[in-house]
Amino acid sequence: MSMPVAAATDSPASRGRAARGLFIVLEGPEGSGKTTQVGRLVAWLATLGIPTLRVREPGGTAAGEEIRRVLLDSGHVPPRAELLLLLAARAILVEEKIRPALEAGTVVVADRYTLSSLAYQGYGRGLGAERVEELDDFATGGLRPDLTVLLDVPVEVGEARRRAAGLVDDRIEQAGREFHRRVVEAYRLLAQSRPDVVVVDGTGPVDEVERAVRRLLTRAFPETFPCGEG
Repeated sequence: MSMPVAAATDSPASRGRAARGLFIVLEGPEGSGKTTQVGRLVAWLATLGIPTLRVREPGGTAAGEEIRRVLLDSGHVPPRAELLLLLAARAILVEEKIRPALEAGTVVVADRYTLSSLAYQGYGRGLGAERVEELDDFATGGLRPDLTVLLDVPVEVGEARRRAAGLVDDRIEQAGREFHRRVVEAYRLLAQSRPDVVVVDGTGPVDEVERAVRRLLTRAFPETFPCGEG
């Protein structure tokens, strides 16, 4: 799926962003490789001399990391409590880290943001996308990404990658295959209706996915990323 360049700069998301910096989010289901791509993207931006802040969700602040432990490593957390904890962590992250960085002209690269809540809690947990988005808008003060890159992989691919890596599942990863199928389908549905979301096939080799992400950024924001893929 491709996205017109204008969508990244003229979308409703641009109206909620802070003044000078760019807010880039990488999204995807479990095993999509988004955390790997966040790391590679931040490393590339460093070689270009672009001031960059890397954040993750949930987490990214002292309070956020405590909330992360509750969400991922504890026992049962009811769906509504799960959502509210996530949004509390996000509200703190926005106020303490993301907004100040954007106002300073920094490129912020986030490992998950609003789209995760819509997919996981809105659809996966059945809380409803409209309700989740309303609460998220309150928590973030309306701050939206300039571009969200969705790494699309089938559930089976993500599971196979995690098994191959010997990773231990956290509480949300243990939610079951049908839950994660709903999440994958939700991501795809949401991407179709949001001009600031672009889908990248995440099933290819890591280097190939990295090149695709770079191409998207250089096409969408040539004034910030003027030197191509590098």
